[in-house]
Amino acid sequence: MNKKEFKKYRLRLNKTQKQMSELLGTSLKAIHSYEQGWRTIPVHVERQVYFLLFRFEQKSKGIKPCWTVKKCTSEQRRLCPAWEFESGDLCWFINGTVCEGTVQKDWKGKMKICRTCEVFSSII
Repeated sequence: MNKKEFKKYRLRLNKTQKQMSELLGTSLKAIHSYEQGWRTIPVHVERQVYFLLFRFEQKSKGIKPCWTVKKCTSEQRRLCPAWEFESGDLCWFINGTVCEGTVQKDWKGKMKICRTCEVFSSII
């Protein structure tokens, strides 16, 4: 997530910088720094912003589960935490998912795949 996306999402959530800092459990200065590009946005903040957008906009209704969209095999489903927790609409939020046929081990690699998936793109 870059500074422009962070600000755009904060505004979509209809939050001031102060409200966003309280919501994310961080300082107001950190929010300023994210939006100015002085600090990179930590993974845990990025994940929380996406989760809040997802919940705020309730666009998950009618979205097919990720295993249907990605046409996962029964073996991939068995290994995937999104399947285990019946969270096919929140797969982008869960670490260790089996996307593109392999377990995604880090957030950066996972998000590269998620940004091209219709499940994730329904919230951004």
